[in-house]
Amino acid sequence: MRLAKPAFDVGLFSNRLEPMLAFWQQEVGLELDHMQPLGGGVRQHRHRLPGEGVLKLNHARDPLPDAPPSGYSELLIARDGLSEPLPLRDPDGNRVTLLPRGTLGVTGFGMRLLTPDVAAHRAFFAEALGLAAVPGNADAWRCGDALLLLEPSERAAEDTPLQAPGYRYVTLQVHACDAAHAAALEHGGREGRPPRTLGEVARISFVRDPDGNWIEISQRASLTGPLPA
Repeated sequence: MRLAKPAFDVGLFSNRLEPMLAFWQQEVGLELDHMQPLGGGVRQHRHRLPGEGVLKLNHARDPLPDAPPSGYSELLIARDGLSEPLPLRDPDGNRVTLLPRGTLGVTGFGMRLLTPDVAAHRAFFAEALGLAAVPGNADAWRCGDALLLLEPSERAAEDTPLQAPGYRYVTLQVHACDAAHAAALEHGGREGRPPRTLGEVARISFVRDPDGNWIEISQRASLTGPLPA
C-alpha cells in the first residue's frame, strides 16, 4: 500500500458539536482547518494533528446509536514543554493524552488500539496495510510520522458500527484506492464498504481489521491529483 501522506487520520462521531469543538480547540489546542459536509446530516470538522494528520470530528444531526466502543481507545499527542503525561477526556468521554515529546516513541501523535489478538494485528498491519514495526517494539507500528500502538485486551470490537459516538476509524491516504482496498482484503482484511467516488474530492472505501475495527482507504485528489474516470 503506497501512502500519499506520512500520517493517518483519526475519525470520531458525536452529537455534541459546540462542547466538542471547544474541548479540541481550546483544551487540546488543535487548529480547525475546514468543515466538510458528508451528507445524511453529518458534517466533518477537520482539525490539524501534529505533522500531516487530521482529527475528523464528525458531527451527526440525528441521534447516534448506543454502541460498544471500538478498539481505538486513546489518542496520544506529543507536546513540547510537558514533564509528564497529561490525561484528558473530551465531553463524550474519549481519552486523549498529551505526552512529553518522545514518550512511547510518539513524536507527533499516535493511537492506542486494544485487541485480544496482537499477533493477528501484527500480520494484518504488515501484510495488508504495508506498515512497518518500530525497531525493538513489535507492538508499535509506524504510518509515516504517526504510530498505531497495539495493546492486549480482552475487549473486542467485533461488528461495532461505523457511526456511533467515539473514535470509530482511521484513514490511510493512498495513491490508488481500488488497488489498496483489494490488497487489504487479500491479506486478512474484511469488507467494510466498497470503493466509491465522492465527486472530484476523493475515492474512498472501508475495510475492517481482524477485530472488526473500521479503516478508511482514501485517494484524495488534493494529494494524488485527478481521480480516475
